[in-house]
Amino acid sequence: MKARRLFAAVAGLAVAWIAPASAAPLGHRAHGPVAGLRLGPNATGATAVSANWSGYAVDSTDATTSAPVSYRAVSGAWVQPAATCTAGKATYAAFWVGLGGFSPGSQALEQIGTSADCSTSGRAQYSVWYELVPAAAVPIKLKLSAGDSISAVVVVSGQTVTLRLRNLTRRTVFTKRLTMAAPDVSSAEWIAEAPSECNSALRCRVLPLSNFGSVTFSQAAAATVGAHAGTISDAAWAATAIELVPDSAGNTVDVQTVGGAVPSALSPDGAGFSVAYRS
Repeated sequence: MKARRLFAAVAGLAVAWIAPASAAPLGHRAHGPVAGLRLGPNATGATAVSANWSGYAVDSTDATTSAPVSYRAVSGAWVQPAATCTAGKATYAAFWVGLGGFSPGSQALEQIGTSADCSTSGRAQYSVWYELVPAAAVPIKLKLSAGDSISAVVVVSGQTVTLRLRNLTRRTVFTKRLTMAAPDVSSAEWIAEAPSECNSALRCRVLPLSNFGSVTFSQAAAATVGAHAGTISDAAWAATAIELVPDSAGNTVDVQTVGGAVPSALSPDGAGFSVAYRS
């Protein structure tokens, strides 16, 4: 599907209004900004490493003003991966599309996605959620199973954030419009993540990553406030491939994950890639 067509339908979304989310509670699960990011080539050929993200991010700078380009929308699709669980070990993985969270020191991120978690009893658990960082993640009451086909869109206009996720397999949909004081629209992302657990002071530690095998993102597109739309490889912005390397954080974040994840090269159309779990 063409990038512009992906966003043309957003204007006609039926949306519900809710108040801004409350402050994050103690011990909340977070799908947050990139942690421990280091830019530059590494041994696997990726262009950046992170302690919690794997996938692709795009950002850009205006050639005239040197100011960051603002993004208004991001979309993508994936098939919910199955988690391989081991009794006695709780692990977590999240798959999402979002805006913001990639720039150094970012304190905001608008995202929607799915999870593949393992309980200490060795049971796989699948769920759907959205999160407007720094507020806590909000669970979405949509049934989800491994193998379900998912599509998602995040759109930001001023302080208004519209989120939509469809389970194409079950023919269910979630749509919500919220307000947010200061959205981050400096980047767009398609990410497999090791979530974090954060305390009331927003000190976070990266949790153990579930063995999700691999996940393939497709139909990936972004659009700027200036109405330009394109895929990840569009020449209007810079795309960064991100590899999840648990020991990449240095002293910036606590890490207790033992698994990493590696993105593939982009598909020929620039709208797809896969992320593979790596023990």
